[in-house]
Amino acid sequence: MKTRDRIIEAAAALLDSGGEAAVTLRAVGHACGISHNAPYKHFEDRSALLAAVAIRDCVTLSDSFEKLGKERLKPLAKLEKALQVLSQYGRDYPHRYQLLFSDRDIAMQEGELQRAAMAAFSALAELVGECQAGKVLPRVPTVELAGLLYASVHGLIDLQASGRMKTEKGFKDVRHGITLLLRVLSMGSASTGAK
Repeated sequence: MKTRDRIIEAAAALLDSGGEAAVTLRAVGHACGISHNAPYKHFEDRSALLAAVAIRDCVTLSDSFEKLGKERLKPLAKLEKALQVLSQYGRDYPHRYQLLFSDRDIAMQEGELQRAAMAAFSALAELVGECQAGKVLPRVPTVELAGLLYASVHGLIDLQASGRMKTEKGFKDVRHGITLLLRVLSMGSASTGAK
């Protein structure tokens, strides 16, 4: 593994174990067994290193969505699995999830990070479009429906992560919420005779 990749891996591990505050270039250098100045040869600063972690995870999500797109499943099953992948990512890596979807500095970055984030979103939107073509989701602009699904799932993940998801509020867990959301949307599509 190249030094740059080792540094990104170490930063992700520090992020997982201690949140953003745990990620310093000095700590990453120590975790990699290199000098505390060595990470500066690969990353301008801590922000650039965190962006590299975010880019790597966006690519991983995008790859997962694209792989699901090739599976021999019904379109709605593919989409549900993709949204479950996003949910599982939030559960398994809560600090990385926060970095990707709640960090304002990360959200404002352009260039490679913006391209990686849009590639992940576009891969999900393709699954939404496949469902629309199969007449199992409403015929509205695909990007808007994909955005609504993305936002809804993020809301469910946030509710669960914060401990505010209660069965008396209608949700057992994120998985249940995703299934219900897609069922309601697909029922709406059938009742309106979407074309």
